Amino acid sequence: MQPSSHRKSELDSATVPALEETRCEKPFSHQTGSNIMSFLKRNAFVLLTVAAVALGIVLGFFLRRNKMSPREIKYLSFPGELLMRVLQMVVLPLIISSLISGMSSVNRKSYGRIGLRAFGYYLLTTLLAAFTGIVLAVTIQPGHSSRSIPVTAAVKVEVVEGPDAFLDLVRNMFPSNLVEACFKKFKTVYSRGAPAGINEASATNDTVAMPGSSDGVNTLGLLVFSVAFGYILGSMEAEGKPVRDFFDCLNKAVMNLVNIVIWYTPVGMFFLVVGQVVEMTDVGEMGREVAIYSLTVIAGLLIHCFFTLPLIYFAVTRRNPFRFMGGVLQALATAFGTSSSSATLPVTLKCMEVNHNMDKQVTRFMLPTGATMNMDGGALYEAVAALFVAQTHDMDFSLGQIIVLSLIVTVVSTGGAGIPQAGIVSLLIVLSSVGLPTEDISILLIVDWMLDRLRTATNVLGDCIGVGVVQHLSRHDLQSSRPAEEDLHLQVS
Repeated sequence: MQPSSHRKSELDSATVPALEETRCEKPFSHQTGSNIMSFLKRNAFVLLTVAAVALGIVLGFFLRRNKMSPREIKYLSFPGELLMRVLQMVVLPLIISSLISGMSSVNRKSYGRIGLRAFGYYLLTTLLAAFTGIVLAVTIQPGHSSRSIPVTAAVKVEVVEGPDAFLDLVRNMFPSNLVEACFKKFKTVYSRGAPAGINEASATNDTVAMPGSSDGVNTLGLLVFSVAFGYILGSMEAEGKPVRDFFDCLNKAVMNLVNIVIWYTPVGMFFLVVGQVVEMTDVGEMGREVAIYSLTVIAGLLIHCFFTLPLIYFAVTRRNPFRFMGGVLQALATAFGTSSSSATLPVTLKCMEVNHNMDKQVTRFMLPTGATMNMDGGALYEAVAALFVAQTHDMDFSLGQIIVLSLIVTVVSTGGAGIPQAGIVSLLIVLSSVGLPTEDISILLIVDWMLDRLRTATNVLGDCIGVGVVQHLSRHDLQSSRPAEEDLHLQVS
């Protein structure tokens, strides 16, 4: 009996691990499958967009053999045209509602000097990022080549002199009619005729600047009005609450509408890419330009991340910026993986408050605000993209137009909406504001899925550096506020 029982115990000891392995294999495989499904659901939009662009390129090269006529190409691109029209439809209510809602929620009494320093930092870094992108795009000229532009994509732009372009910028910032600003912009036109009150002899030799207009939304004027209106609305406290609630509700409704519309993007981009590939005269040249464009954006992001932001941090705090950046690597990796500053916010808060022991008064205000307002990577990307589109159409921007572009990019990126692929909407606003064809967005989306992750990581790094800079500048204010809080805590206890 003992040998048999001994054998039975050996058998049991041999089969128990095997049974445990079989029991563990099923949950492991089930867990792996659930992880894959969750990854696919979380990145469904990105995967569909990349697949649509890839399929569009393949189908475009296949259809190039048929030598389609311009009319046939136009019919083929019609679903993509619908996408552009729908995006343009939601741009106006989106920027107005988001800016008024955001500015009206700013509490000046609570944030005080910390808030002013934070907004000053956001404005400075966004301007520097846009300036970096403009300098690189003008120097490298990724879209400039000798290839001929198709007749359907040719753009004719009347050049405005530098002083007049700057004055037009100021005039457009303060539109005389808000309704007219929704579909027209002020633009100086030149005439050789002699208007009333001008001597004919002086008018025959020199052109005369006359007030005129051009089609397109006066985005800059609407942005200025929305910021001012939202700021005043926020200072009205209880009296302004009904109007604030209206714009908050409008902003949420427009956001939900955009979230629905954005899922049509893969379909529209598929047909836009097909039309662009069929229409291209030199495919190899276009591929080279897109590659150089991508390298230009990446170079600008690297300069901003490893030179501009560390220099600002060192100049203010006199500390090693790269050691500070080492403490936020987890947040940067999360930003690269999720491509969302808002989704990275919990990790960013943990890195700043645990790894760097930052004051919660600064982190809880600056990080949520920076996730929607501080878009350094987006500003740099939009500046390079706008100049790239202009260069592909052999358009040379004057100094005044570059100033206009930098200001528009700064304002649009600061008021950017927190939606999936928000760069599409922001870039659409920038291109339409400076009179560039919005259809060329399809070319940029070939590499946008990768650039979107890099500029999101840049945005998160800018937020973290900003917390360190503002806390250092506000250290005396924070120390003076702590004794009052401790006394209040003792009285309550």
